Parts: sequence; structure tokens; C-alpha cells
Amino acid sequence: MWHPPLAFPVELVSLLRGASNLVALTGAGVSQESGLRTFRDAQAGLWAQYRPEDLASPEAFRRDPKLVWDWYAWRREAVKGVRPNPGHYALAEMETHIPGFTLITQNVDGLHRMAGNQNVLELHGNIQRVRCADCYTFAETWEDDTESVPKCRECGGLLRPDVVWFGEALPRVQLEAAVEAARSCEVFFSIGTSGVVQPAASLAFAAHNRGAAVIEINAEPTPLTPKADYVFHGKSGEILPRLVEAAWG
Repeated sequence: MWHPPLAFPVELVSLLRGASNLVALTGAGVSQESGLRTFRDAQAGLWAQYRPEDLASPEAFRRDPKLVWDWYAWRREAVKGVRPNPGHYALAEMETHIPGFTLITQNVDGLHRMAGNQNVLELHGNIQRVRCADCYTFAETWEDDTESVPKCRECGGLLRPDVVWFGEALPRVQLEAAVEAARSCEVFFSIGTSGVVQPAASLAFAAHNRGAAVIEINAEPTPLTPKADYVFHGKSGEILPRLVEAAWG
């Protein structure tokens, strides 16, 4: 664990100070530090009898839309009860110092935007948004009926969470922007992610292959660890604020 800012390698601090194009990829570990359960651990109480795969797929929604809607309503309420942690705020602060800053997240909780990050690519969607399952129209508000799934005001189709389910492709525009950012950055952070979920896991390797410095912050080693230029094992909420303080404090 790194304590005083001066414990960071001098070359890393200099690298950050001089960077004009930086990408940060975040995963479930960052949200966990705010108290959110990971997707796999989200089954509790009434929902413990279900596998996530049985509640997060187009097939599950067609089979029992009310069940899926209710699970996501429960998850939305859980998200409303948490706040960004120091790691989120450190990334928002980092963005203010780097002109070409892109935050790519696999998380659907919206905590990065809440913390203040502006240029955010949400690869897996956002649980707080809903859209029509038929015509893709987004809905900011909807009538909550305990007996049925809310319907689209445009076409009458059923509303669903605006998240990527099993068997669905990532949003093309978001993914293409993420790939382009990874290929053109000078510094790439991989934070709180296992490095095994594709295609997000390939982004750090794409950055590495193009000559970017890769910095990994994670609780434990991942497939990326041997390729990373700097590796910090620990909590991003403890490491990132100290790193930001060392570079720009």
C-alpha cells in the first residue's frame, strides 16, 4: 500500500504531469468501494433463487418482463443509496488536469458522472436509464405500476433498462470511441477490473501495443499485470487520491 505521495515513482508522476491524452478504464471493483455489490453478488433475499443470467437477457425479458423489470427496479433503488467514493472523485479531478481525458467504464451505476467526470463512455449502459424494447426511444420518466411493466409513450412497447444484457452487443458508438481512445492515448489506467471481460479487457493491450504507459490498480493480479508498466495492488479509493495529489497537488 502506498502512503505518502512521494512514494510514487518520480517518472510516473512526471508522466502524468506531462500527459495530454489519458484513458481510464474502470470496473466493478471501483463501485464495490462505494458499497455496491458486484453483478454476480447482487442476488440477495427474494432474488437469491435466480442466476444473473436468468434475469439479464432478452430471452428472460420476453419470458417474464415483469420479473426482470422488478429486479432492475430493486437494483436501481440500491444504486440510489450509494455515493461516489474518493477514487471516483480523484478521477474527476484528474480530468480537469488533462485535456484529452476519456473515462471508459464497465459499470452501469452512473457514479462517475455523479462525481463530476464529463467525458464518460458507458460500455454496458446505465441502470438509471430506460428505453423501449421495441423502438429504442429513451424515457426519462415513466408510470410505475406494481402490476405491469411501464410502456413506451411513443409506440406502446415495453420499457426495459438501458443496459447491455447477455447475448447483446455493446453499443457500437461507445465501443468505437473507446477503441479509438485506447489506441491514441499516452497513458492508460486499468482500475478495479479483472481484465477478463471482453471486449473491454482488450483495450489496455491495444494501448500497450501502441506504446502507451499502462498503469494497473486492482486488488489482485490480473492477466494484464505482466504487461503493465506500473502495478498497484490495493483500493483505488486510497491509491488514486494520493496519486493525483502527488502529480497535481
